[in-house]
Amino acid sequence: MAKTTAGSKKSAGTKKTFEERLERLEELGDEIRKTDIPLDNAIKAFEEGIKLARTLERDIEKIETRIEILMNGAEAGEDDSEDDEEKPELGLFDDEE
Repeated sequence: MAKTTAGSKKSAGTKKTFEERLERLEELGDEIRKTDIPLDNAIKAFEEGIKLARTLERDIEKIETRIEILMNGAEAGEDDSEDDEEKPELGLFDDEE
């Protein structure tokens, strides 16, 4: 499997960005579509792809939640300068991978 330059620069402990994970998922999809890929490699790529897809889906859900909170706040006419401590913590892209 071909690795991207951005992916090879990341260390094992560094969290990849949404875009990097999406790019990796696309690479895995391309790899699985090859007709000459061994079955074991295809299964490993599929498994990695499923894990990435689930992680990306969770990230998208967090983004959607944040957008809803921001939109509801705008609709209610809230002033961002008041009551900052009462606003919910969005926690986007925290410890999950």
